[in-house]
Amino acid sequence: MRCLDSFGLHTSSTPTDGVYPQPLRPTLAGQTSQFITSTPPPVAAPQPKVPSPVTVVEQAKRLAAWTAVDRHVHPEHKVIGIGSGSTVPYVVERIVAQGKAVNKDRVFIPTGFQSKELIVNAKLLLGDVDQYPMLDVTIDGADEVDRDLNAIKGGGACHLREKVLAEAADTFVIVADYRKNSEVLGTNWTKGVPIEVAPFAYAKVLQNLHLIGSPKATLRMATAKAGPVVSDNGNFVIDAPFPEDMMRDPYTLLTRIKMLTGVVEVGLFCHMAKAAYFGNQDGSVLIKWHDGRTEHVDSANSPALPLTDE
Repeated sequence: MRCLDSFGLHTSSTPTDGVYPQPLRPTLAGQTSQFITSTPPPVAAPQPKVPSPVTVVEQAKRLAAWTAVDRHVHPEHKVIGIGSGSTVPYVVERIVAQGKAVNKDRVFIPTGFQSKELIVNAKLLLGDVDQYPMLDVTIDGADEVDRDLNAIKGGGACHLREKVLAEAADTFVIVADYRKNSEVLGTNWTKGVPIEVAPFAYAKVLQNLHLIGSPKATLRMATAKAGPVVSDNGNFVIDAPFPEDMMRDPYTLLTRIKMLTGVVEVGLFCHMAKAAYFGNQDGSVLIKWHDGRTEHVDSANSPALPLTDE
């Protein structure tokens, strides 16, 4: 028995042969009903994934991280700070490659959510700075490093905890790629000095930053949510660009900003790092030491293969 429905389409009072009945409403323009029949459409065979080539920048980050770990994370080091940023996964990778026997008695202290996840996923022992206020070594990334090893950090809004772990460590080492190496801070990193502030004080801090030399200081806004970036500590972050003449003396600038009421921490790390490792495009590694020395590790002597897990 066939009849017309309210749309003028033929319908049947008997069940169809398929699993699902034919649609009772007309299809929209460009649509078909092929996905509601008893026979599913053919599924295309999965295509094999082609691994993307490692970029020059990523290779540079890995070289810097591996070289720093090889030189500064020794078997006798038992409490290790793990920093934040895009170079740090290679730090953890190299530490894991030192082997289970070496790592089983170690404790790793994270600077934020990212490094905590790296430690947990690598099945390393997670600790906290409350338990271990004295660290053997902390390895961390940086947004920019100047000729005197002063650094800008805080692009990932972790600089408060990063600075705590840097100060707590006997040895603080920076790892980065060649783009982070400069003579004067603010040359390559132009977004400004990251400043973590108490939320209720951010407007006043902004006003004061404008007055002391950063008229373009702004509250950092989130990109995937409405509103400002909120740090792991529940604070806001201000990015404050300063002119070159002020950035040439970052320690003085740090003290001026830190004295502003409402400022929790400033992303200027001055007189803290023992060494900074920069991976270069040609496969070499540049090492800057705190005493002004520089060292080049050419590509032939740069680490090329992970250590064994024997």
